[in-house]
Amino acid sequence: MLTVDFDRFPVGPGDRVLDLGCGGGRHAFEVYRRGADVTAVDMNADELDQVEGLFGAMKLAGEAPADATAETVNGDATNLPFDDASFDRVIAAEVMEHIPDDAKALGELTRVLKPGGLVAVTVPAWLPEKVCWALSDAYHEVPGGHIRIYRKGQLVERLQAAGLEYVGSHHAHALHAPYWWLKCAVGVNKDPLPVRLYHKLLVWDIVKAPKLTRTAEQLLNPVLGKSIVVYARKPGAGA
Repeated sequence: MLTVDFDRFPVGPGDRVLDLGCGGGRHAFEVYRRGADVTAVDMNADELDQVEGLFGAMKLAGEAPADATAETVNGDATNLPFDDASFDRVIAAEVMEHIPDDAKALGELTRVLKPGGLVAVTVPAWLPEKVCWALSDAYHEVPGGHIRIYRKGQLVERLQAAGLEYVGSHHAHALHAPYWWLKCAVGVNKDPLPVRLYHKLLVWDIVKAPKLTRTAEQLLNPVLGKSIVVYARKPGAGA
């Protein structure tokens, strides 16, 4: 399930891409398929082991171009182990809401991005996230959990303060917002029948992508989209 729209955020062969806070690797795998040289960074070594294993499986299966490369790095978003201007693209999907010093992380993200390069930052959207927090403390009061809720304007201002130029934005995953509201209402660690049935619906939608649910989500995204995606550019050559 991708949150970044790669029509708005073009990635292709020869691009060096940083997936910052890669988690399970969903965006890293996509840019690898597109022929980019991807570096997936996360603090969770166990998840990185799984991502690295899947990179290898993709290479063996021919799911990525032969000249594309993929690597994993255990690292901290506020102190990245890369030289200045190392990457053409940077993705930070659902990570900034976890980082206490998000300004420092955005500064690092900007530092390692090449002039003219693009960044895509996704965070939980304000309204759906606000409902989750109101329904359940357990949703966010966990080690490493969400520590803030962004409004779009606040995120754009922080990107601009880091030296980036705002390009555009959109919402995504409207069908997922009610699922999390339901989870929060019944207990995030509980799995009653309504939660299981809704989860099956989401899996079916992801796998089959039927026109009905795809159209419904597109219509609902501006209001109920669980995530907001903001795109920005670093000023300079190639901009």
